[in-house]
Amino acid sequence: MDTSFSLRKRLIRYTSIFSILLGCVLVFSAYKISLEEINEILDAQMVYLAERVELNPRPIQSQFDVHKRYHEEDLFIDVWMYSEQSHKSDPLHLLVEPKQKAGFYSQKSPHGSWIAYVIPTQTYQIQISQQEKVRQHLALELAASMFLPYLLIIPLALLGLIYIIRRSLKPLEDFKSELAKRDSNSLKAIPGGQYPLELAPTIQEMNHLFERISVAQHEQRQFVADAAHELRTPITALNLQTKILMSQFPEETNLQNLSKGLARMQHLVTQLLALAKQDSTLSNEVQITQFKLNDVALNCVEQLMNLAMEKDIDLGFIRNDDIVLKSIEHSIHSIIFNLIDNAIKYTPESGMINISVFADVDHFAYVQIEDSGSGIDPEMYDKVLKRFYRVYHHLEVGSGLGLSIVDKATQHLGGELKLSRSVELGGLSVLVKIPVQLIQKPDSN
Repeated sequence: MDTSFSLRKRLIRYTSIFSILLGCVLVFSAYKISLEEINEILDAQMVYLAERVELNPRPIQSQFDVHKRYHEEDLFIDVWMYSEQSHKSDPLHLLVEPKQKAGFYSQKSPHGSWIAYVIPTQTYQIQISQQEKVRQHLALELAASMFLPYLLIIPLALLGLIYIIRRSLKPLEDFKSELAKRDSNSLKAIPGGQYPLELAPTIQEMNHLFERISVAQHEQRQFVADAAHELRTPITALNLQTKILMSQFPEETNLQNLSKGLARMQHLVTQLLALAKQDSTLSNEVQITQFKLNDVALNCVEQLMNLAMEKDIDLGFIRNDDIVLKSIEHSIHSIIFNLIDNAIKYTPESGMINISVFADVDHFAYVQIEDSGSGIDPEMYDKVLKRFYRVYHHLEVGSGLGLSIVDKATQHLGGELKLSRSVELGGLSVLVKIPVQLIQKPDSN
């Protein structure tokens, strides 16, 4: 069950609901206040009118029209003598019963509730009356007139609040962008000065986490490097002793199997050292130098020519453009060396390996290595780039690290690695795309 939510949307939603509820409270309060003020004003008006009538009383009977809508200025004046008791014959029952004391009285009738102010005299009773709904309608009109500006302002206020909320939460977006821009190997501490204090504990804990991960990775890389260094010397010695024994007992099958096993172990140690060096390069700042890509490729060919000659493999360049790179030279060397080494391993006797070095107009250099081996099935391309994954376990000496080292080094240089089948030779074709000029990332350490 997904329990994630957007803090920004939640703030906007709750703010909108709060504003609507606040408007309702405002209308209700305005209605109550308006009704109270109206009652005071109209009550005073009724008292004033009754006192004026009291100065010269004479019988008066008001007329009420049920179909007419009355307003706040409409007051009903009734003056009747006690002896006549005319109010008892009034079909609308607008008059209250005779009162002994002046004051306000409420009365229910078939046409609603009424408020009446009564002044009893010796011979007359004076009644000034008004419908309650008239006052209620007037209070609603006043409350609505007060709420109308709020209704017009609230959309603008909500837009302003949305802008403020988004502006206030922008540091969260910046923080997310800061993490998204980081390289997968970047464990540099996040600077906390540009973020609000509320994010400071999170940033501090993340920096502590980065530090712990960095220490753990350093210890792991150091262990791999130390183990490889410690194993290289005894394995080399065992390999030499085995070759001496094989020269004395050339037909001994067990010695041949032992020699192959030691060769595989020696190759694994070499690859582990290359892997440790590459991981060190990824986690530390390295010096970018200017060099010729052709010289690096030629140096790799010279180092591996003996292996190619042992299998009578035709290894050479079919295209060798003059290209100057501004990049990390030992990473380029590791890429080309491992690709040629892999090609020699999986190319059969008397096979062929073609090397192409060229550039394009898009400011990228290309190194393509093709062999006449059996190649790799397309569905296996992603798998062979993983560490320690080997397709031909029983045929060749290998560790499953070569293409993984090439892939990681290519990514670190901002390039691309593409595997395909060679059209000319039928085996595997590896195309490496490398930027001519590498820009060092500021957070690469």
